Amino acid sequence: MTYPTLRETPATPRGKAAVDAISVWWAAHKARLLLLACVVLGLLAALKLGDEFRRLLFEPSHNGAIDTRNFHLLVRGWFDGRPLYEELTAAVHPPATYVLLWPLLGWLELTPARWLWALTSLVALGALVYLIVRESGADTRLEYTFVALLALSMNATGVTVGNGQTILHILPALLFGLLWLNRNPGRSPVWLLAVGLLLFTLAKPNISAPFLWIALFAGGGLLTSLLIVLGYGALTIFALPFQQSAPAVLAQAWTARATAAAGRGGYANLHRWLAYLDLHQWMVWASLLVFVALGLWIYRYRKGDLWILLGVTAIVARLWAYHLIYDDVLILLPTVALFRISKREGSSEGAGIVPGLLLAASVLAMLAPARLEHFPWPWSLTFTGGHTLIWLAVLGFLLHQARRDKKAEVG
Repeated sequence: MTYPTLRETPATPRGKAAVDAISVWWAAHKARLLLLACVVLGLLAALKLGDEFRRLLFEPSHNGAIDTRNFHLLVRGWFDGRPLYEELTAAVHPPATYVLLWPLLGWLELTPARWLWALTSLVALGALVYLIVRESGADTRLEYTFVALLALSMNATGVTVGNGQTILHILPALLFGLLWLNRNPGRSPVWLLAVGLLLFTLAKPNISAPFLWIALFAGGGLLTSLLIVLGYGALTIFALPFQQSAPAVLAQAWTARATAAAGRGGYANLHRWLAYLDLHQWMVWASLLVFVALGLWIYRYRKGDLWILLGVTAIVARLWAYHLIYDDVLILLPTVALFRISKREGSSEGAGIVPGLLLAASVLAMLAPARLEHFPWPWSLTFTGGHTLIWLAVLGFLLHQARRDKKAEVG
């Protein structure tokens, strides 16, 4: 699926007039529309984050900090020798995850662990906002505010905070590590920090593993990737003796748990689609195929715009494996990529209109309440199907943009 930019489209008089009219209208109303968007996004962010931090810290029922509770139970259970893969359906994470999460959860009782998780979530959210604003290409205060509010107002951010999920900790670590490796060749203490941050992101490999192709081909190279792989292997070896079962038995039990969970929940991902077709046995192979295809694509476009690489990888990471709604925070990266492209091409005879429209559609989808997913069918399809179609459209546009940029470079 490709999307020609408007300057590549044959310019019929009627088409050119329409493009000119849209460009003139946008130039006249841009400031007011951005201000209105910031007001709406700001109100939504305040309401959502206020309530979700309350849920994370103070909600006494199981619905409060539900995932932090689970992680706390799992991490402590693992190091206490409890056979998690036999007893708990929530034990769907590989052994290294419990080691990586121990500093946040393993040494505290639940209540102080919730406070530590809230504090680190706040720091991580601030770091994420700082990185995307710095990288967005925004050049006015209104645009800075708009980009910042993209992260703060999206529904998935609120759900992540209230549930106490990991993606807010993982995404800024991914961004810092990949941005540093891409733009600062050579070895330094900060390079080691970037490697360490990327290793930490493997606490949730179904999010971070696809991004390691960028570290390999458009970042630190083979040595960096080798250190990350060896570090992950060392963490796994460290974790295994705390369980009674043999490593092969643990691996089989973990795979069974993860496959079962992937078939039960989530939306807009390859595992869920295969489960609908009763093709559970193809989940691993299908994800592996997508993973390899992404690696080949990143190798081909490794010298292109890093944010296009990040945007494509984020969408693939969202679609290639099991995810629930909180992992929709990944879509923030292609949204920033669209903003950058619309800024870069906005003055070129309407060439910024297509990324601008896709950006608007992505923002509207990001604001959709999570409860829509649980409406009776077919109403739930407006949520799950709508998100999927928008993400695939953005993916197609970014793939085309990467190809066009490469062609322009060669030409």
